[in-house]
Amino acid sequence: MDIQQAQRELLARLTPLYGEREAAQIGDLVMENITGKKKIDRLLNKDVLLSPVQTDIFHQYIFGLSKHQPVQYVLQESWFCGMKFYVDQHVLIPRPETEELVEWVTADIAAAPVTAPLSILDIGTGSGCIAIALKKRLPKTLVHACDISPEALAVARRNAGALDADIDFLQLDILDSSQWIGLPALDLIVSNPPYIPVKERSIMSPHVVDHEPHLALFVKDDNPGVFYQAIARLGQERLPPGGSLYAEIHEDLAGLVVGIFKKAGYQDITVRKDMQGKNRMVKATR
Repeated sequence: MDIQQAQRELLARLTPLYGEREAAQIGDLVMENITGKKKIDRLLNKDVLLSPVQTDIFHQYIFGLSKHQPVQYVLQESWFCGMKFYVDQHVLIPRPETEELVEWVTADIAAAPVTAPLSILDIGTGSGCIAIALKKRLPKTLVHACDISPEALAVARRNAGALDADIDFLQLDILDSSQWIGLPALDLIVSNPPYIPVKERSIMSPHVVDHEPHLALFVKDDNPGVFYQAIARLGQERLPPGGSLYAEIHEDLAGLVVGIFKKAGYQDITVRKDMQGKNRMVKATR
């Protein structure tokens, strides 16, 4: 089977499941992963035969995709802020809107340089994408990252090693304040916490609900702001006056999160929309 034949078979298998456009996008990712060639190079080398190993991998990928596994899990890779991250079913797939959160934090720090290194905590680090991106862009910062899941932390440590990012990883449940004792003094907290009410599972894509970790996605319907409440309390303990919180939020719950931070005494609370025009990020200052 040559590259062109493999591409055609892939599209034939995926189009009924994903539609023509998404199938083409997934097919490009798969073929680039297998061959190591960009689209233009595959077109120029369309008659090159896949090796037996590449052919086996090709069929493994098709099997996973036919089970509606997200292509990032099938390939075990996802791009974030221009870097390739290892991902598996223990961590969320990094999203473009989370890149926007990183851009916001980075721009604010760059605009107000300080003499001493800033201490940053990423809460619910998952794949480590936020913490690692911040460390790579702001190498003088001291970056800490925590997660309740040991499996997620294993993924984050793997990514930090592969991307040469010096991160202090901690396993803890941020909702259990008795575990905060091991956390350092901080200048900034950033988080993409669980924020989707369980009741929304029925309207979400099976690609997400059936494969991404529910621990990192969902919160109880009766208290969707539980993680923001904990983050606000932690900030009261660990942030100095003028220290900042940045968090990703549910597009429909901006008012709830702003209310939580106001009640906790935070100032200069700003909600920012993502590129889709949705309320997706919030910043608050202690």
